[in-house]
Amino acid sequence: MRTIISFISGILFSMGLLISGMANPQKVLNFLIINKDFPHSWDCSLAFVMIGAIFITVVMYFAIKRGILKKPLIGNFQIPTTKIIDTQLIVGSVLFGIGWAIAGICPGPAVVLLALVPLKALCFFIPMLVGMYISKRISRS
Repeated sequence: MRTIISFISGILFSMGLLISGMANPQKVLNFLIINKDFPHSWDCSLAFVMIGAIFITVVMYFAIKRGILKKPLIGNFQIPTTKIIDTQLIVGSVLFGIGWAIAGICPGPAVVLLALVPLKALCFFIPMLVGMYISKRISRS
């Protein structure tokens, strides 16, 4: 049952990325990069995707914290307990933002793109995996 729920969740998430345009690197870059033609060249549609995601996250966070939602279908809720903003968090966020701005891709859409344009996606996906491996090695020491 866990595998079926995970598979369905992955399919729904992938469809959401495709429908919203988050899996289209050019659309993401048109949102992130402001050029000389701004504001005419700016694609603000992804702002609505982000606002929707933030809204759902806030609603679900408070539903979990207040005990309205007790347990997910599989696994456990994982709510961060620390409120510390440290160097590791800042460096990771900056690197993520730089990578997203350069390629127009982040990890979720990278997996979706593997199914759509495998050769192009591998140019992002392999370095992403290497970066994750290096990060894990550094954080252990």
